[in-house]
Amino acid sequence: MSETKDNKYKNLLLGLLFDAIGMLSFALPFIGDFSDVIWAPIAGWLMTQMYRGRIGQVVGLLTFIEEIVPGLDIVPSFTLMWLYTYVFKGAGQKKIVEVD
Repeated sequence: MSETKDNKYKNLLLGLLFDAIGMLSFALPFIGDFSDVIWAPIAGWLMTQMYRGRIGQVVGLLTFIEEIVPGLDIVPSFTLMWLYTYVFKGAGQKKIVEVD
């Protein structure tokens, strides 16, 4: 498997894990809301590290907001960003086929 494919699937697994951590606040009433105060900045920072550049910064801020606002934890922001990066954005690009 190539380096890019390894990174692609690593980001998917990490994204699923981080989304699951973000949704844990639903399982812990009252304590979960407090945990969002800790998790929100961590999640925003993790998003900027996983997806570099301007898009990573914007989505990192959106992830922070999504995690800090009560009730929005259900949004799987890491998984949605992975889908955008590797499925939807990639589908719009033309594939170049090399012929020997």
